[in-house]
Amino acid sequence: MAFKVLFLAHAPDADAEKHRCIINTGKYKLFVVVVKNQKEAVEVCRKLVKDEGIHAILLCPGFTHRDVAEIAEIAGENVGVFVARGDGPSHRASMKAMEKEGWFSK
Repeated sequence: MAFKVLFLAHAPDADAEKHRCIINTGKYKLFVVVVKNQKEAVEVCRKLVKDEGIHAILLCPGFTHRDVAEIAEIAGENVGVFVARGDGPSHRASMKAMEKEGWFSK
């Protein structure tokens, strides 16, 4: 049986049905889905926890504390929820690259 992990990331132009992949080593099965917003993230979590038996969810730094709490509630107490966080310099470098790529344009 594989340890099943869902990694969720945000992108302003994401389509959760299209921007996804699965990496399966046999003992580790990683589901990667890029979502546009929290609504999509919740839908993906709910579906994959139920249908695939996800054991852990790893969230990109773009998820707020409230987002994380909502996902933890949806996932249930038997699913670990983790958030990737960087230090100050890492955050500034990432934000600079995202700005350059037009993530925050109106």
